[in-house]
Amino acid sequence: MLEGNEAPCTGSCHAQRVLQTLNAYRQSGTLTDVVLRAGCRDFPCHRAALSAGSTYFRSLFAAGRPERGLAVVLVVPETLGPAATAAALSVVLDYVYGAGVRLCAEDEAAAVLALAGRLGVEGLREACARFLESRLRAANSLALRRVATAFSLASLAERCGRVLRQAFTEVARHADFLELAPDEVAALLADQALGVAREEAVFEAAMRWVRHDAPARRGQLRRLLEHVRLPLLAPDYFLEKVEADELLRACGECRPLLLEARACFILGREASALRARPRRFMDLAEVIVVIGGCDRKGLLKLPFADAYHPESRRWTPLPSLPGYRRSEFATCALRNDIYVSGGHINSRDVWMFSSHLHTWIKVASLHKGRWRHKMAVVQGQLFAVGGFDGLQRLCSVERYDPFSNTWAPAVSLLEAVSSAAVASCAGQLYVIGGAGQAGISTDKVQCFDPKEDRWSLRSPAPFSQRCLEAVSLEDTIYVVGGLMSKIFTYNPGTDVWREAAVLPNPVESCGMTVCDGKVHILGGRDDHGESTNKVFTFDPSSGQVEAQPSLQRYTSSHGCVTIVQSLGR
Repeated sequence: MLEGNEAPCTGSCHAQRVLQTLNAYRQSGTLTDVVLRAGCRDFPCHRAALSAGSTYFRSLFAAGRPERGLAVVLVVPETLGPAATAAALSVVLDYVYGAGVRLCAEDEAAAVLALAGRLGVEGLREACARFLESRLRAANSLALRRVATAFSLASLAERCGRVLRQAFTEVARHADFLELAPDEVAALLADQALGVAREEAVFEAAMRWVRHDAPARRGQLRRLLEHVRLPLLAPDYFLEKVEADELLRACGECRPLLLEARACFILGREASALRARPRRFMDLAEVIVVIGGCDRKGLLKLPFADAYHPESRRWTPLPSLPGYRRSEFATCALRNDIYVSGGHINSRDVWMFSSHLHTWIKVASLHKGRWRHKMAVVQGQLFAVGGFDGLQRLCSVERYDPFSNTWAPAVSLLEAVSSAAVASCAGQLYVIGGAGQAGISTDKVQCFDPKEDRWSLRSPAPFSQRCLEAVSLEDTIYVVGGLMSKIFTYNPGTDVWREAAVLPNPVESCGMTVCDGKVHILGGRDDHGESTNKVFTFDPSSGQVEAQPSLQRYTSSHGCVTIVQSLGR
């Protein structure tokens, strides 16, 4: 009965008092009707309280029919060991009886989590997961990831993965990393989002794991080294730390990977090679460089050069090409430098943008002035192919050696063409379509084999067009332009053409490059003869074309390449 102005205790207040009373009865053994045993400890309890807080006990007591007043002894499975099980059970019972839970260490929380999950005390299980998330750091991220995987804790697993990637260099220094299974190490090293500033940290982590038990793990060297992006190592580091490493020198399976990296250092990176592509959070990143071109109406020649980082969607201005207000020039990247040659009208000039010095340098001139030609790299040398000299289409080809800074004549095309698509793929040079000597567009595909030093014809393209662009990715050539709204692919290995995708609008004289494993199509002229600022990407893995943020200005007949650049610039 209430006295005076005393307020009634109802709702959660009343429930809390009942639980406090039951917990006091549990601790004093009052009115208990079941005993839980874990290890050497007994815990007198109330079946009603256990059933209310645990789905396991609810099912257990509903199935059994013990006589009234008879104490029932249950033996709790000691999956965690006697002492740990007893300690965990004590925490579970405190939670069920509303006494509150205070966790102090990850090991304790993991043990309570395991028992709470088995006994069906979901609220405590979630509380343990939140506690573990709050204690997550680089040093324990691998251990907590194992807990998250074992008990299907999606949120904890996701956060552990994020910490592993963001703090990989620190994670790799801890003992838990050395105890990972080969599959787990390989998965980490392969992660594009690994948070390392430089690839040297990835190589050192891989070798540290192998050396921890070299006799048993040396057989994993090739598998792990495949996921290390050796071409991104500093050349001096590669020579002193990688090629000189005794374990690697003794591993014949690793030799092709070392030769591939050495070829990248000498001849230049292949844009399509995954191992030459920076990871997402490195200090280095692939950027698309757009150079010059014509304005919307085709009246002005644009002098601008800009770099675009697809991940951040940020444009950065580069130095303009000195005095180079021309159009229909050719552009190509070689050893991470950008080369621009020729241009309207009949220019022989060749300029190189040094990505290291961040400036333009004039190099040796072409022997033959030309425009509407293309350039591509084969075996570390630059080829300037075909074009127009104001009077006729050209069949001449010139080869540039960057080490001697000289141009030399190469074997001429089988047929003279201008405004063709040109790409290197699988060590050979392909010239696709273009305008022939009579000004008629052709469907012919001319292929140059540098080993045999000769040209041959391959299967004709399924179109006869000019003002085309081409790039290669994973041993496949992609072609757009010619006011076609389709993307075509050509497989040199099978000599087969296919339609890959459809663009929203037809385009010609566009920019085309490969960046981050996707084909980027930038600007160009539409079917009204005006330059556009539209950008699209084609993802070969999904077959999808997606619109991207527009160029900074309307442009066509521009240069477009991909290089690796420091994000600090």
